[in-house]
Amino acid sequence: MDNQPNSAAPGQTPQIGFIGRAIVALVEICSRSAWTVIVAAFLIAGASAYYAATHFAINTNTNDFLSAKLPWRQRLAELDKAFPQRHDDIIVVIDGKTPELTEMAAQKLLTRLSTRKDLFENVTRPDSGPYFDQVGLMFQPVAEVQRSIGGLMKSEPFLAALASDPSLRGVSDAFSYVNRGVRSGAGTFDDFSRPILVFSGALEDVLAGRKSFFSWQALFSGAPPDPRQLRHFLSIKPILDYAALQPGLVPSNFIRQSAKELGLTPQDGVTVRLTGPVPLADEEFSTVKEGSALNGAITGLIVLFIIWRALRSARIVLAVALGVIVGLCVTAAIGLLMVGALNLISIAFAVLFVGIGVDFGIQFSVRYRQERFVHPDFNTALRAAAVRAGRPLALAAAATTCGFYSFLPTDYRGVSELGLIAGTGMIIAFFSSVTVLPALLTVLKPPAEQDSVGYKFLAPVDEFLARHRYAVVIGTLAVAFAGTPLLAHLRFDFNPLNLRAKDTEAVMTLDDLTRSHNPAANAIDILAPSLDATKPLVAKLEKLPQVDGVLTLNSLVPVDQDKKLPIIEHAAKFLLPLFDPTRRIDAPSDADDVAAMNADALQFDMATKGLKGAGADAARHLADLLRQLASAPPEKRAAARTLLLPPLNVMLEQLHRSLEAKPTTVADIPLSLQRDWVSADGQALISVAPKGDQNDNDVMRRFAKAVQAVAPNATGEPIAIQESGDTVIRAFIEAGIWALLSISVLLFIVLRRVSDVLLTLVPLLLAGVVTLELTVLFHMPLNFANIIALPLLLGLGVAFKIYFVMAWRAGTTNLLQSSLTRAVFFSAMTTATAFGSLWLSHHPGTSSMGKLLAMSLVTTLCAAVLFQPALMGPPRKKHGEVAN
Repeated sequence: MDNQPNSAAPGQTPQIGFIGRAIVALVEICSRSAWTVIVAAFLIAGASAYYAATHFAINTNTNDFLSAKLPWRQRLAELDKAFPQRHDDIIVVIDGKTPELTEMAAQKLLTRLSTRKDLFENVTRPDSGPYFDQVGLMFQPVAEVQRSIGGLMKSEPFLAALASDPSLRGVSDAFSYVNRGVRSGAGTFDDFSRPILVFSGALEDVLAGRKSFFSWQALFSGAPPDPRQLRHFLSIKPILDYAALQPGLVPSNFIRQSAKELGLTPQDGVTVRLTGPVPLADEEFSTVKEGSALNGAITGLIVLFIIWRALRSARIVLAVALGVIVGLCVTAAIGLLMVGALNLISIAFAVLFVGIGVDFGIQFSVRYRQERFVHPDFNTALRAAAVRAGRPLALAAAATTCGFYSFLPTDYRGVSELGLIAGTGMIIAFFSSVTVLPALLTVLKPPAEQDSVGYKFLAPVDEFLARHRYAVVIGTLAVAFAGTPLLAHLRFDFNPLNLRAKDTEAVMTLDDLTRSHNPAANAIDILAPSLDATKPLVAKLEKLPQVDGVLTLNSLVPVDQDKKLPIIEHAAKFLLPLFDPTRRIDAPSDADDVAAMNADALQFDMATKGLKGAGADAARHLADLLRQLASAPPEKRAAARTLLLPPLNVMLEQLHRSLEAKPTTVADIPLSLQRDWVSADGQALISVAPKGDQNDNDVMRRFAKAVQAVAPNATGEPIAIQESGDTVIRAFIEAGIWALLSISVLLFIVLRRVSDVLLTLVPLLLAGVVTLELTVLFHMPLNFANIIALPLLLGLGVAFKIYFVMAWRAGTTNLLQSSLTRAVFFSAMTTATAFGSLWLSHHPGTSSMGKLLAMSLVTTLCAAVLFQPALMGPPRKKHGEVAN
């Protein structure tokens, strides 16, 4: 026997109270009007599914996980309002093999994108362009300006040849000036060996057909280019399609396609990557979506198989599955109606609904099977199942709803919306289980049961728990208590990037910017009333040891101009005339280029005749290469022009602009740049860069606190990350308190015994403590996503505990052998399968959510099945439960 009070005499109803009687009446009504209920349910489900499909929206912005009413969120909103172009933007990162390639790529892409007003509101180059070309020299220290100008003055003959004839002929002639310098005693071939070797290397690559990239700036400077010269940015404000699941996908794809069409590819020496809020959000949804359909289909099949194993009847399985689908459709529609758009946390409501909704269905159906074994008549069995299961299900649904609703008052909007939808879903799941499910069972008419549905093989475990209940309780509590020191090492991962797939372009690009100490990647932003008001703040911020640099619009004006301009102006008197367009000679033909290269090769031969040494050998080798190129097919010379001339024109243009430097003030900064630093209403932006490892959370926390001590109104990603973590932790403490209070009050109202309330809550709290201890043991930090395992622990855990307490109060003995344990076990199996689908997600945040949910489920199940029966001991009474 099952040792359960299953067998009320025919016509006799156990004392189940008002709620129990109402549920029994509802089940009987739905059974008598089964087809009406089914048709109405399917019509409602169909309408709900249509609404959900046509109104589905998802907000992938992790900043919106938290309430917009928080002070730091309001400061961020003020910043976005003052500088709307910085909000929802795309950052295009352009890396080139040479400074000239990078400059050409940025300008080409800027020109192409600026024509598409239908896709982009604004396209700017915040770090480069004509203005920076003109004042670029003046940003260098005075000594460096002198060195650079001195090098240019020495190269005047060389520059003269290139500026007047920027062709293959002009390049060859320019290098032949080395011969004149040697003959005039200005130097030896050893002195000119470096540029000769660099140029020779380029010609060797052309003749061999190898891909190479040539930099005139590197040739003139004699040093590797500054990394900042190899990376430029475009700041783009796209026009977003909020009706699409990936609002920025079309503008982003156009940028990528344009780069490809313009030849801005790694094969051509240029890499174009996208990052920023828009690509990050789009790629995050894409990652969540990736494989979700297949995972969902496989999960659905596995869940159906588990339900079948629990119920052993295709008709009952079909009834449960259809009931859950109806409830899920209605919950999805109501959820979207309530919140407008799901977020990356609240979208998990579907998994929670399937897990707990199936639990309700399995509980009712297993109870029905057991009653059908006792009562062969279907109507009698269905009524008995409602009598025995209805009240525990109602209490479990109410307690679970309280657990989820406890997050509503918190500032963690991501979980509060999940709590709202999931809590409402519990109510829907319960009503579906006592209306739609009985109606479907009535129509499908499952056959009578031939065997009891309990677990007889667990009898030894029941006996062990009965004999050693004190040892089990004390031992379990001792193990949990021994692990409490681990809680001191409980860690919350504040970095939202760790919730994103590391292999996506936007995340990898942002990570690269952070590791390369790009000041904009983790800068703190401060709004000042005016540009003048920034000066005292900047002075204080620059003294902070945690600060690496401070930028304002004033930072775009070079300092020490009175010392640098005379140096540049002196050189300009001699060098600017070289760029006079009237000095340009007509472009040569291919035959002209051939003749020039042969003549210049002869000049090298004559100049190196009888000379020894590395420099002379390099010059003779160059002469040989010039002759080879002159005698090669025209395609080789075309390749040489492609390699040498475009970067030459870029270099000459930038040099020309830099020699035109003049006294510069804020008023001379282009309006497109001014708008990035001073808002339309005159507010000025201060950008503060951190010092130290930007991936070290402790470093960034100290940086944020130091800046806030000087500027309490500071905002930006470092502050948002720290404040977000504090808000989340505070939210879960508040929600935990509210959940325990509300569930405790509910349980006391229904159970009317403090001891019974404790018998329900103690195993739940034990499971929570053990779960947190295991996260430390398995090096699984809490984060913005997986922390939802805690409300689930409340939801599913309370349901399991209530089932056992209500059965115990009703006089059930040998709980592990009972049909209840079978129902709880298979319910946990279906939930575990649903969580497993999250675990397999390509999205790290969703995957971590699945891992912690699975862990919490294991601890909850163990606490309910093994610890709680030992804690409760033998039941107080053996017959129908007295009304409460």
